[in-house]
Amino acid sequence: MMKKPLLVIFAILFAFEAVAQSTNIPLNDDVYHWLSRYEIKTGRIAPEWFTTVRTIKRDQAIAYLDSLKARDSVFSSPADRFNYAYFQNDSWEWSKAASSNSKKPFLKRLYGKKADMGYVDEPGFDLHVSPVLHLGAGKDSRLDETATINTRGVEIRGMIDQKIGFYTYITENQLILPSYVKENYFGVPHEGFVKPYKTTGFDFFQARAYIDFNITKHVYFQFGHDRTFIGNGYRSLVYSDHSPPNLFLKVNAKVWKINYLFQLNRLTANDPVAMTGVGGGKRYLDRYLALHHASINIGKKFNLGIFESIVFTPDDPVNRGTFDLSYLNPIIFYRAIEQQFGSSDNALLGLDFKWNAFKGISFYGQALLDEFVIAEIRAGKGWWGNKYAFQLGGKYIDVAGISNLDLQLEYNTVRPFTYSHNTGSSYSNYSQPLAHPLGANFNELVAIVRYQPLPKLNLTAKMIMATVGRDGTNENYGSNVLKDYTTRQSEYGNFIGQGHRNDIIFLDASATYMLKHNVFLELRQTVRKSECDLAFYNTNTSLTSLGLRWNIPARTYEF
Repeated sequence: MMKKPLLVIFAILFAFEAVAQSTNIPLNDDVYHWLSRYEIKTGRIAPEWFTTVRTIKRDQAIAYLDSLKARDSVFSSPADRFNYAYFQNDSWEWSKAASSNSKKPFLKRLYGKKADMGYVDEPGFDLHVSPVLHLGAGKDSRLDETATINTRGVEIRGMIDQKIGFYTYITENQLILPSYVKENYFGVPHEGFVKPYKTTGFDFFQARAYIDFNITKHVYFQFGHDRTFIGNGYRSLVYSDHSPPNLFLKVNAKVWKINYLFQLNRLTANDPVAMTGVGGGKRYLDRYLALHHASINIGKKFNLGIFESIVFTPDDPVNRGTFDLSYLNPIIFYRAIEQQFGSSDNALLGLDFKWNAFKGISFYGQALLDEFVIAEIRAGKGWWGNKYAFQLGGKYIDVAGISNLDLQLEYNTVRPFTYSHNTGSSYSNYSQPLAHPLGANFNELVAIVRYQPLPKLNLTAKMIMATVGRDGTNENYGSNVLKDYTTRQSEYGNFIGQGHRNDIIFLDASATYMLKHNVFLELRQTVRKSECDLAFYNTNTSLTSLGLRWNIPARTYEF
C-alpha cells in the first residue's frame, strides 16, 4: 500500500527541471566535527548549510570552506590547513583543486586523484569509485576469543548531466562483538538482518544508496536507503544514526534564513513480539516515520529549530491495514491529523537550538515531548505519562589557545516510557531505538577531548557516565522503548533511574593516523564498568584493539 504514494510523489518531483546538485558527505563523526569546528571558530552561523540536519551536501561544504580561506584566523595551524586540503581532495569535483591530483598514479590509470581509485570527469558524466575496507582485531578481557571485524566493499557516487546525483555503498561483513555489546543487544548495533558467523560471530551485508536532484535552486529531493542525524550534539534525542539504514524519501528546502525538511521513512517493526516469523518465511511488519524539521537563523549567532514526527504501523489493530495518506502532507500538523481520524499513532514534538556565543565557543541543546499533561507536572506525583527528554551541551575549540585541542561536554536525560507505545508504533527500527542507544529512563554525561597535534594524527578521549533504570524479568520500568507501556509497574511515583539502577562508566581513547587519503591506522583502548543488582548488567570489560580503515568511519559501540 506504500508503493503507490511513493511513485506518485516520485513522478511529480521529476516533472520539475533539475539544476546542478551534489551528493552528501557520508556520516562520519571525525569529518563532521571538523565542519562544526570551523563554523564555531568564526563565531557565526554558516549561511551555506544548516548543521542540525546531517548529512550535508558536498558542494555546500566546499563553498563554505572556500569562503573561509581568506580568513587567516580559521586555517591558521598546519592541522587546519591539512583538513582544508582533505575536504578539497575528497570533493574535488566541486573544489577543482590542483592538489587533488596524485603525483604517482597506480598503474597509470588508478588513483589519478588522491580520493578515488577510479573516476570519470566528463561534462555529462561524473563518477567516483573507491574500495571500502575495515580490518580489525582486539583483545576483550572477558572473551577467550579475539574480537574481530572484517569489512570489504565498494563506494560509488556521481552525477549525470550535473542534474541527477547517485550514491551507493555495498559491504560484506563478518565480526565478533565485544562482550558488553553481546550482552546488551539481540543482534548487531546499527545493522538489520544478520546471520551466524562461526560459533559466536555475525555475518551481514550492508547496502546504502540514494538518488538526488535539485527541484529548484533552493529545494532538493533524495530517495534511497540510508541514515539521517538531526541535532548538533554527540547524541540525538530526536533522530539519530544508531539504528540500521532504512528506506527514505526526503525533500529539503533552504530559503533565506530558513531550512525545512520533510522526510518519510519505512522502518522494520520486528520487535520481539513480532519475531515469530523469523525463519518461517514471514515478512516483518512495516513501520513508518514521517517527520518535519524547520530551523531558522536568528541573527548571525543563533539557530532555532522545531521538530515533529509521527510513527505508525498500518498493520496494527488500530490502523487495520490502512496507510493514512494525510501523513504525506509535508507541511501539516501531525497531531491534528492523528486525532481527527481517531488514531493512536506515536507523535512526538521537539525543538533544538545552537548558539555560537563567541569565537571558539558554542552551546546547543534539544527538548522532546512525547506526551505530557501540565496538571500532572504541577502535581509532582511522577505520573508515568509525562514523557520527555532534554539535552544541553557545549563545544570549546582551541582550548586555552592550544591549536586543534577541542572539548565537548553534553548532558542528556530521558524520562521513563519516552518513545514507547502500546500498539507496536514504538520509536524504533529493527528492534533498535531511533534516538538514543540507551532508550529511555536514564541520565547521561558525555565528555570528549579531541586533539590533532600533527596534521595526520588525531587523538580522541571519551568519557560517558550514565545511570539507567533497568527492567527485571517480567518488569517494565520504562527503559526499553520496545515494551508496551501498558505493562508499566505503576501509575504514579515514576522517576528517572527507577527500577534496577545500572551505573555505567565508559572510557575510550584512540589514536588515528592517516597513512594516505582516507586510509587510517587506528589504535583504541576501551574500558567499560557496569554496576547493577542484576547480574546480567554487573560486568566490567577492557578491550584493546588495532584496526585498518579505508574509506569507512570507525565502528563504535559507545553505550
